[in-house]
Amino acid sequence: MPELPEVEVVRRGLEDHVVGRRIEKALFTGARVARRHLPGPVDLADRLRGNLVHGARRRGKYLWLVLEAPDGHRQGLVIHLGMSGQLLVEAPAAPRQSHLHATFDFADGGSQLRFVDQRTFGGMALADLVPDVRAAGGRTTGVGVADNPFPNIPGAAGSCGVPESITQIAPDPFEPAFDQAAVIERLRARHTAIKRCLLDQGLLSGIGNIYADEALWRVRVHGEREAAAMSKPALGRLIEQARAVMGEALGQGGTSFDALYVDVNGASGYFERALDVYGREGCPCRRCGTRIRREAFMNRSSYSCPRCQPRPRAASRRSAPGTAEYS
Repeated sequence: MPELPEVEVVRRGLEDHVVGRRIEKALFTGARVARRHLPGPVDLADRLRGNLVHGARRRGKYLWLVLEAPDGHRQGLVIHLGMSGQLLVEAPAAPRQSHLHATFDFADGGSQLRFVDQRTFGGMALADLVPDVRAAGGRTTGVGVADNPFPNIPGAAGSCGVPESITQIAPDPFEPAFDQAAVIERLRARHTAIKRCLLDQGLLSGIGNIYADEALWRVRVHGEREAAAMSKPALGRLIEQARAVMGEALGQGGTSFDALYVDVNGASGYFERALDVYGREGCPCRRCGTRIRREAFMNRSSYSCPRCQPRPRAASRRSAPGTAEYS
């Protein structure tokens, strides 16, 4: 599934091609694309007609358009990309894609926005925008604005409020609202595997399986290491490396393992070539030469170096059958 860098690439495309335009007509094909909008696709299309797009916002892996209805009401169109969702900018006369589930026509008669989703796990729903209580509690990110590769201002999640449906999602490491010291304190209280913590979107958002593995490799920590057993400086380095690798991925358009992840112009990212550990089972570690191992993890896979990232003893005893390990 797309993680923070891939969603940010899409957000930037929406900011360039959609923000400032008024929706003339929306069309949803089938019920699945609007299943999170309980009144259904016809109601969603009706409520979008005439809305002005004020902004494209993101928090972690969550994306939404800030809309102003004809009556002045502000609302958010939350867009779930799922595993294969694509937001594409196309000429209205362009051939329809085989898995096209939504189209947006604009009052200016220009390019059309399309939502294509082969596996149909994605979708859209309207939500009221509410004050960002998580942003109100943020103190410091540890990253200066000049050093931040994600220009979240004006794309900051909380600058226009957040959709009510995602208020449980924590700020991501690039937001001004991100309080790194508070996140470290919460990690220190967790007696569970550090990788599980990194994937907890209520603790810090945006990190998925790919960038969790990459950050853990950079700091030489196995994903089964208990969070509470790590020092505050070690946890700080881990967060900083997660931030760094996601920033590098953004610079290369994100990570695309197949043709399903693309930007709004249909172009794939190419950070896959720079991955140090994820997806490199059996390949030599770029640091020590040991062959990368793959282990089962929450119905997916984790990748690590057996030498640079030794498995904690307790994790070794409960290692799942079928684990692929190289030494």
